[in-house]
Amino acid sequence: MIPISILLTGSTGMFINIPGSIYINRKTFTTGYIGGSVLSALLRHPRLDEFNITALVRSEIQASRFQAGNVTPVVGSYDDSTLLRSLASQADVVIACADADNLNATKAILGGLKQRHCDTGTTPILIHTSGIGVLTDDARGNYVSDDIYSDLNIHRLESLPRTQPHRDVDIAITDAGEEEYVKTCIVLPGLVYGIAKTRLVSLGIQNPHSQQIPAIINAGIDRLQGGMIGKGMNIWSHVHIEDLVCLYMQIFDAAINSCRLYVGRIGMYFAENGECEARETFQAVAKELSTRGCGGGRPTVFTEVEMVKYTFVSE
Repeated sequence: MIPISILLTGSTGMFINIPGSIYINRKTFTTGYIGGSVLSALLRHPRLDEFNITALVRSEIQASRFQAGNVTPVVGSYDDSTLLRSLASQADVVIACADADNLNATKAILGGLKQRHCDTGTTPILIHTSGIGVLTDDARGNYVSDDIYSDLNIHRLESLPRTQPHRDVDIAITDAGEEEYVKTCIVLPGLVYGIAKTRLVSLGIQNPHSQQIPAIINAGIDRLQGGMIGKGMNIWSHVHIEDLVCLYMQIFDAAINSCRLYVGRIGMYFAENGECEARETFQAVAKELSTRGCGGGRPTVFTEVEMVKYTFVSE
């Protein structure tokens, strides 16, 4: 039986080999919120004994926390293009859950996967994490758009300008997929929510929290009052972390079992299981903060200065 190598990235990243290879990368802790949850699912996979997993971590301390025999931690940085290329060149599968806007890192990973294809004659797999942020407009909460996007309407997605968030990275990946030296799938989650409750969290390896809602909470604590972006009228698609991980596993299983799978320019996968008005979230946060003595129960509008301060918009 040939093992599968997997590389997992996520700002502190990971790579995995099935006697093959998988790579996973993430941002905070040793593994990030999404990447760590995906890794936990891989470690529960019925074919785990066939996997060789490489994890890119930030420090020797983080590396020492890995106790799974199938995971080999490598100390390094997502900004180290030489290392990323080398690790990807040894991987059958790369699962990238890190910086969706790091074009240099993406090019390094694609370069490594192209080398893998040249060396082995096989076609490796890249499952990349982008985000529905690629669809954002400049509403700032003040109106609702009638535009509805579908991951089945590829022509419309391809019409998005390169200046949209994540778009230049997504284009580089789909272009590589069309060259057919790699099978590419891009996952575009909406607002991801839910507290990760994996063994990696208990070991202090994985970040248990998402980014968006904690950012709103932290902003409210800092300004001593729950806030809201504009009128909060914009619609947020959302997905629970466990449902998102199920999508990654569906794609992964289809890929390693040579099942039918949309890849390349048509390999775009929206991840959402519901939607809400943004103000519902802002109101819930303000109410909870108020019960803890932090401001009133109704959110107030973030000022332009606060929008930049809390990185809700760029300067």
